[in-house]
Amino acid sequence: MARRNVMLRIFACSLGGCLTLLVVTSGVGGRAQKSAPLPFSPGETLTYNVNWSVFPAGQVVVTLVGPGKNLAEGYEVKITAQSKGFVSVVYKVKDEFHSFFDPQTLCSHRIIKQVNEGRRHKETEIRFDYARRLALLDERDLSRPQSPAKHDENSIPACVEDVVSAFYFVRNRPIEIGQPIKLAINDGSKTTEVVVEVQEREQIQTGIGSRDAIRVEPKVFGELFKRKGRMLIWFSDDPQHLPLQIKMVLSVGTITGNLASVTSQGGGDPESQP
Repeated sequence: MARRNVMLRIFACSLGGCLTLLVVTSGVGGRAQKSAPLPFSPGETLTYNVNWSVFPAGQVVVTLVGPGKNLAEGYEVKITAQSKGFVSVVYKVKDEFHSFFDPQTLCSHRIIKQVNEGRRHKETEIRFDYARRLALLDERDLSRPQSPAKHDENSIPACVEDVVSAFYFVRNRPIEIGQPIKLAINDGSKTTEVVVEVQEREQIQTGIGSRDAIRVEPKVFGELFKRKGRMLIWFSDDPQHLPLQIKMVLSVGTITGNLASVTSQGGGDPESQP
């Protein structure tokens, strides 16, 4: 059972996470398009229901927040992932990620990950020092306070995404059938480049109704994730590019995250916004 619930953790990483997978490399692909408004704005909250095969497994909530007191931090994305039902009884998961990125370039500044899974309690911070082209990782094992903290430094290109800001970067990109997207992702170690196949248009059913979507497949397994599997993501086929559904097919089953609700700062559906 613990092995199955690791997949809830993988999904959280995916959304906030393991959508990690969706970042365009540096250079032309590493800059936001400034001529058009962003397809998202502070106050947007996306809520996903997560299922393992046919069983409810948990919930992931993703909230975009505008600049706070420290304007240099830019936008903040807060993600919470929590197990529910029998999954929570057997292997409790309660993770929280905070990602900070530049709203102009969409390059990540840093990410903080607070992981609480069973007896595993860790806090990780990854800072991106673009002046020195380094990713700086600091990690503490909170379940073993006497253990020394981990520190690591790895080279990065001129602009990278973390596993959370990647979603927002991709939402701001054209997603065209048959046009693969090259991705550069850094999660505190070596920068990983993957390819996202943009496969086809489909209509899918979500918690916000039936939607036209574009299915993509990030080639992350064997690269970013050292295991066998597939990840499929359905983005809404409209200017918002909402991540409507995320599916991971693994040897122990299929984990699916379905978008259950979308709210804006005012509490309404983003489609009603001007």
